[in-house]
Amino acid sequence: NASSVKEFILLGLSENQGVQKICFVMFLFFYMIIVAGNLLIVITIISSRCLNSPMYFFFCHLSFVDICYSSVTAPKMIADFLAENKTISFVGCIAQLFGLHFFGCTEIFILTVMAYDRYIAICRPLHYTTLMTRRVCGRMVIGSWAGGFVHSIVQTLLTTQLPLCGPNKIDHYFCDVHPLLQLACTNTYAVGIIVVANSGMVTLSCFFILVTSYVVILVSLKSQTSEGWHKALSTCGSHITVVILFFGPCTFIYIRPSSNLSEDKSVAVFYTIISPMLNPLIYTLRNEEVKSAMRKLW
Repeated sequence: NASSVKEFILLGLSENQGVQKICFVMFLFFYMIIVAGNLLIVITIISSRCLNSPMYFFFCHLSFVDICYSSVTAPKMIADFLAENKTISFVGCIAQLFGLHFFGCTEIFILTVMAYDRYIAICRPLHYTTLMTRRVCGRMVIGSWAGGFVHSIVQTLLTTQLPLCGPNKIDHYFCDVHPLLQLACTNTYAVGIIVVANSGMVTLSCFFILVTSYVVILVSLKSQTSEGWHKALSTCGSHITVVILFFGPCTFIYIRPSSNLSEDKSVAVFYTIISPMLNPLIYTLRNEEVKSAMRKLW
């Protein structure tokens, strides 16, 4: 590794001082909602005896991942809004890149597992308890974490092999693969293709499983009564909303070679801040069991 760069300068979302102060207040408020909302979900599910189904087991892990995922980028971004020198060390930058892809990919896998859970619950209700046992659910979650780790290791190793000997300014508010590729003082075409293929394979394969699951669910609901339709869609609607909010921006960023970082960082706000913030609201507002458990907890 011929890197001579020891630290990077993050340009952030804006260089305007007035805008930065507004962003500081706004994103600090968003981050507090993310941590408080998702932590409340985790505590509610763990402490409630009523919320012991596989759906809530996966939801608990999703909320925990959301806290970790947003914590990789949000605190540094919020602190940088008030800092004059928005620097990050080389090791810190690589650690941020690893954490971002580790928790982001784990979230993608957990959302996919949750879609499979809804498919079994609606299309094969009589076999649900035998197919979705505690052991099976545990293995699915462990597989999600392991898959996220493998994906992140590949992305991190590919990036750390790049020689970084020139400019150290990153036009972003966190360290990611595409911004670092643009700083490398070598031809990054091959590495860029591998990075896009790796991220694209994960995102598109999971998205294909998700779409297939919900197509099968919708087809199976043809013979259901209007009450059955309403019950099924109420449990699936929240999940579909979360999937769209998270997968849409992720797909836009990671399945194509990046050419416009200022555009990328605006889109990145959706999957690093907005989606983790809205997930608890989306799941609780439409779920009477969770709201009832929260009331008992209080």
